[in-house]
Amino acid sequence: MTVIIITILSLLLLIAYVFDLTSSRTKVPSVVLLLLLGWSIKEMVIWFDIQLPDFSPVLPILGTIGLILIVLEGSLELELNKYKLHLIRKSFLGALISMLALAFLLAFIFQRHGNINFKDNLLNAIPFCVISSAIAISSVRNLSSTNKDFVIYESTLSDILGVFIFNFLFLNDTINQFSFGHFALQLLIIIVVSIVATIGLSFLLNKIKHHIKFIPIILLVVSIYTLSEIYHLPGLIFILFFGLSIGNLDKLKRFSWLHKLNPDELNKEVIKLKELTSEFTFLGRSLFFLLFGYLIETNEILNADSFFWSLTVVFFILFFRTIQLKLSNLPLQPLLFIAPRGLITILLFISIEPRKTISLVNISLITQVILLTAFLLMIGLMTYKKTSNSCQHDKLLH
Repeated sequence: MTVIIITILSLLLLIAYVFDLTSSRTKVPSVVLLLLLGWSIKEMVIWFDIQLPDFSPVLPILGTIGLILIVLEGSLELELNKYKLHLIRKSFLGALISMLALAFLLAFIFQRHGNINFKDNLLNAIPFCVISSAIAISSVRNLSSTNKDFVIYESTLSDILGVFIFNFLFLNDTINQFSFGHFALQLLIIIVVSIVATIGLSFLLNKIKHHIKFIPIILLVVSIYTLSEIYHLPGLIFILFFGLSIGNLDKLKRFSWLHKLNPDELNKEVIKLKELTSEFTFLGRSLFFLLFGYLIETNEILNADSFFWSLTVVFFILFFRTIQLKLSNLPLQPLLFIAPRGLITILLFISIEPRKTISLVNISLITQVILLTAFLLMIGLMTYKKTSNSCQHDKLLH
């Protein structure tokens, strides 16, 4: 039985690799195909009455590891310059304002349908407001450089802000000045941790001469993230800071302490780290969405009671995204449709204590919103044609 499971898992990952290779030609995001493949396997298991263990406890573990690797991979690829700083600011403000606007609107709607505690309504609304970097980043490889960078920054910052705001609401029964003071202290601590940890990890990356050196670095990155989460610190800020710092060593040469790390040699090691991170990211993302597809129940997809509400949530996602892109002077096509919900939405939803959940927000609603936004992402990418103007714009930026 063990040999059969290993064989099937290997074949599934090879199929996932084929999906990844062909997505640029088919315009169908590999994540959509992975969900469909996972769901098909579940139906086959039921049809042939095969007894398998409950894999649902594994989903949060795969999700957390996948999130770390995806954000690290994205941040390592980003180049910092004056234009990118402007894009970061635009991405941050757009992600924050649209998230808060959507969260408060959904919380108000939930309030009108049964729950009297507005903070709990807001807590249940946040998972719907986070763009999934796990889906978005892996789906925009063929977009113009400007659009691709915007999606990477926006989805990564959306993950960070979503987790941060969710934890703020989750950990504070009462919102007052002390809550915001604690919030500011957490932010200060993670910034200090990020700076110290980045310097330490860069030193190790440069000084380790053993033939195995990148796995320990990645494990340390994961450990620092998980420890920060234990103490309710926004660990994704560390991941983003670390990736941006070592991925842009040429921009940091003016700092004298960096010369002690031999930046030219360190940069060669960073290139190897990028390659290994990409490999692990593919593995983690594929396993997560295969498992999530496997865990989807058909009756959850076809639940008519929640379908109206899922359409309502998706409508407001597109409504606020349209306003955000217009104010940011960014093209609606294809960015309007690149707002998938996914990994973080699932992780936040399952983190809500039963006493704080509301009946309207259930697994059917979560599943339908994720699938609808993934479908819209697929339609947006399939109908998008990269224009010559966007290509010329990218050349001017670089």
